[in-house]
Amino acid sequence: MKKRKILFLGETYRADAITWMNGLKEFGDFEIITWELQTPNNSFPNKILRTLEFLLAIFSIKKSIRQQKPDMIIAERTTSYGFLAVLSGLQPTAIAQQGKTDLWPEDSITIPLKKIIQNYAFKKATFIHAWGPVIADSMLIAKVDMEKVMVLPKGIDLEKFKNKNTAQPDKISAIVTRSLLPEYRHDHVLKAFGILHQKEIDFSLTIIGNGEQLPFLKELAKELNIENKVLFTGKILNTALPKLLQESNFYLSMPITEGVSASLFEAMACGCYPVVSDISGNQSWIRHRKNGQLITVDDVEMLANELIWAFENKDFRNNAVLHNRKFMEDHVNYKTNMKIIADKYHELIDNSTAVK
Repeated sequence: MKKRKILFLGETYRADAITWMNGLKEFGDFEIITWELQTPNNSFPNKILRTLEFLLAIFSIKKSIRQQKPDMIIAERTTSYGFLAVLSGLQPTAIAQQGKTDLWPEDSITIPLKKIIQNYAFKKATFIHAWGPVIADSMLIAKVDMEKVMVLPKGIDLEKFKNKNTAQPDKISAIVTRSLLPEYRHDHVLKAFGILHQKEIDFSLTIIGNGEQLPFLKELAKELNIENKVLFTGKILNTALPKLLQESNFYLSMPITEGVSASLFEAMACGCYPVVSDISGNQSWIRHRKNGQLITVDDVEMLANELIWAFENKDFRNNAVLHNRKFMEDHVNYKTNMKIIADKYHELIDNSTAVK
């Protein structure tokens, strides 16, 4: 197989992006070069500067293409890097929608413009990734040519995320691995465990990661008198995550929107029982009281009650955990899925070269 070069447009620090690039290197023997916006999106002045950088980005990208001569360009997010990828003119072009929709936030005044940009990206891309069914559904609504779409998650490394769970069976040992941002509703998780504390149910809760809500959440834990039962780890190395998951028997995630969550897959692979918000992105993988619990968005009482129900039904929970691991092995194996994706890229490049 001939050595090929791919230009990746996207945020190279993100775990999803790293998985994508590493999988292409490992299973397709691709050389990956990268391009990304340099201005951080962390303040109003920087947002203005980042927008200006975005408007001028195509010149920098085309320069990189002339110098590096990649065989293919790939990009995440249909309304930003994906749009720039198709604008570059390089074929083949593969773009990926990251969430249930890239048209976010839903109440933004820029949504009409983003729709135009996204539709252009969908139309001009050679190949489109939907990392899960909920993303494919949104593409159908957007009238995307589904013959160009591959519905397949990148998968997770099942050799790293092993089913070697060591959590104490007589205690709720819960873990949350989402960024500490308002849309992930960590405050509702804490309030639900406040209810468990009042009911004198033993638990430990590990909250991994950083984010703007960290000081608020620490203060809330104190107000609920559960600060001694809650561990805020801050940012950790990804290599430390499997062990923390394996020491937990419950995985919680309460976002108000979701595409395809690698965090959920990692937890399911490690034997954590999933308790997640009842939204379409989670419904693709979880059936309520079948292989996990689905919680109405922002319903703290339901979250507390369903945690108690799942904890008290130990045999049911154990069977669900075994089922989930098998599902990960059959459908979400990084080695299998990334090989399929890498082979498809080689096919696209070969077909493009033949046309030229």
